[in-house]
Amino acid sequence: MYPWETIKPKQDSTIRIIHECVQRGHEVAITTPQNLTIRDSVTLSNCQTIIGGGKVSNSMTSFHQSVQFEKSMRVLKDFDVIFMRDNPPLDPFVLNFLDSIKDDTFILNSVNGLREANNKIYTAAYYDPNKEIIPATFVSKNVDYLLSVIQNSEKEKMIMKPLDGYGGRGVIVVEKSSGDNIKSLLEFYINKSKTESNYVILQEYVDGAEKGDVRVLMLNGKPIGALRRVPAVGDMRSNISAGGSVERYKLTKQDRAMCEIIGKKLVKDGIYFAGLDIISGKLIEINVLSPGTIVDINKLNNVRIQEDIVDYLEEVVAERELKK
Repeated sequence: MYPWETIKPKQDSTIRIIHECVQRGHEVAITTPQNLTIRDSVTLSNCQTIIGGGKVSNSMTSFHQSVQFEKSMRVLKDFDVIFMRDNPPLDPFVLNFLDSIKDDTFILNSVNGLREANNKIYTAAYYDPNKEIIPATFVSKNVDYLLSVIQNSEKEKMIMKPLDGYGGRGVIVVEKSSGDNIKSLLEFYINKSKTESNYVILQEYVDGAEKGDVRVLMLNGKPIGALRRVPAVGDMRSNISAGGSVERYKLTKQDRAMCEIIGKKLVKDGIYFAGLDIISGKLIEINVLSPGTIVDINKLNNVRIQEDIVDYLEEVVAERELKK
């Protein structure tokens, strides 16, 4: 995951999952990607293991400040579960480390699933010839090609975003009427790095996007919670980290039908916990690394999503033990 000291406990989803595990008496250790190592063909990581046994505060702020750790190098295959909660973009070398233990411990999400789905190409590559689920989406680093896509689009507006962005970073609306500036904008997005060019996503603008989107949390192929995210005034991005607000949302029959279709593919691909972003019945993105919104879904619906997640992890571990 990301470093413990960077957590904002009032809003962070990861600390809710950790807290639930600690409350149930599970041993919990955290580590960051840069602490992974291999020694004598064994994959290890320099971990901070939470010292249990004492009273666990129900306040996330108090828990975050008072928790005590014991630092040590630990063998990763000895854990029952490894929960991937790092922020995008994913360092592909992390998956290379985990390849060596993927048959020994349950990794959420799976190594192969993360390898396939950790960026926005995963959504764009869904086979949906009639555009019933996915809006028309184009991925490239060829400026002239992307410029032609915009010019030939039937709609006046399209969404542009970087392939590895998250939290609404770099998401903008481009309009045909801004034609003189679009090429310069594409060149900026694609050539931001001096060492290599970057892929850009262009996506058909979905009517209703200005009103926000719906975030659905999926667990083992099923929706376990949802909310509507509303953009701040003067901003088209609805991400909470970008200043958006949230509203209670009840999944429609159409939403549930879409979740069933997508959920089957997610599980097949080893993606057991994910966040879907939906606008007007169209799937915009799938977040597989560290989907948030647990705190807000809990507040809006008087639930505890983290209980469902840890229940699922315990069931998986129990089933794996029976098969040994």
